[in-house]
Amino acid sequence: MSIPGVASPAAVTGIPPAARSPMRAFGRRLLRSKVNLACLAFVLLIVVCAILAPVLAPYDPNLQHLASRYLPPFSSSQFILGTDDLGRDVLSRALYASRVSVTAPLISVGVALAAGVSFGLVAGFAGGRVDWLLSRLADAFNSIPALVLALAVIAVLGPGLVNAMLAIGLASAPRLFRVVRGASLAVREETYIEASIVVGCSRLRTVLVHVLPNVRSPLLVQTSLLMSLSLLAEAALSFLGLGIQPPAPSWGAMLRTAFEQQFLGPWLVVVPGLLIMLMVLSFNLLGDGIRDAIGRERRS
Repeated sequence: MSIPGVASPAAVTGIPPAARSPMRAFGRRLLRSKVNLACLAFVLLIVVCAILAPVLAPYDPNLQHLASRYLPPFSSSQFILGTDDLGRDVLSRALYASRVSVTAPLISVGVALAAGVSFGLVAGFAGGRVDWLLSRLADAFNSIPALVLALAVIAVLGPGLVNAMLAIGLASAPRLFRVVRGASLAVREETYIEASIVVGCSRLRTVLVHVLPNVRSPLLVQTSLLMSLSLLAEAALSFLGLGIQPPAPSWGAMLRTAFEQQFLGPWLVVVPGLLIMLMVLSFNLLGDGIRDAIGRERRS
């Protein structure tokens, strides 16, 4: 309802109220950078390729053309990116391998978010002995390198993508735990948290409605960075033969093949190596862009 003779806030600023919401402002600041747009476009392109791999791939990724082994890229109209040591189409294998490179970080980061955020909220909001116990548990997990923990889990449960990513997620959870715990410790002292408890809100509702939204900004940055670390971990485990098992394609397994055939087909390392590099770089740059956009939003 407008008051005669008094200009509304939208009229003064020239910006409609919906457009001034924090999330929309954050999105505009993030997408204003061409680097962020390029990184986001590349990640979305890989996701689309992973979803549409059966449609886009010209061949079955495991189909062997033994008469066309070690074809270099662009040397044949039949195999645009060449073939490997068994005559398998590199383009088809790279497209199907993108499914693993999208799924693996999602599994790992999902486990890390579920464990790190939940325990971080409990520790930060509860405090006392609960905080001390959970912090010491996080310190114990943080002292174990992610790949070492993954190797231990694989030794017990056997090789496989899910087992490896579960271990990587558990090893990454302490990083999110510390971020969420620190933000929760700061937020729980605010007046509106005390007011919500006074008016009768349960602790669970207070944490979900008032505490969790205030820690999502650092979570976005850490999630983007953990996606790149998880992708690298999956590639490393597949390179060692402990991730996804042959003949299923993955970029790490393709690098393993390229390493074994480096003298007969030195070009085999280009496609998987370039894809891994660009994906990791995109996630890292997106993390930097999110951090900068959040910083500008806070300063404004």
